[in-house]
Amino acid sequence: MTMKRAELEKRKGLAIVNAQRQAGRHGAPPPDAPTDRRARRAAERAAGLVPFAVKLPADLVAELQARAQRDGVPLNDGVTALLRAALAGPDASDL
Repeated sequence: MTMKRAELEKRKGLAIVNAQRQAGRHGAPPPDAPTDRRARRAAERAAGLVPFAVKLPADLVAELQARAQRDGVPLNDGVTALLRAALAGPDASDL
């Protein structure tokens, strides 16, 4: 049975993603992170973390990701630090 070109490309992409995951790249969780989704959510709740979705421009998200990678911190920690600094600033009451 022959495959369509789109199916072949899709399989190539999946093979690349799987190879990256096995190599430890592509969003691999920290070694001490719970692997079970429920356990991870419980650990996040115990740490006082709350999911908070916002819509941001793509260029701003790219800047945030680049800054977090440059500083060697997870994106959540980088955004938390930036928000705390902005809210503690002298003109924070303008929000």
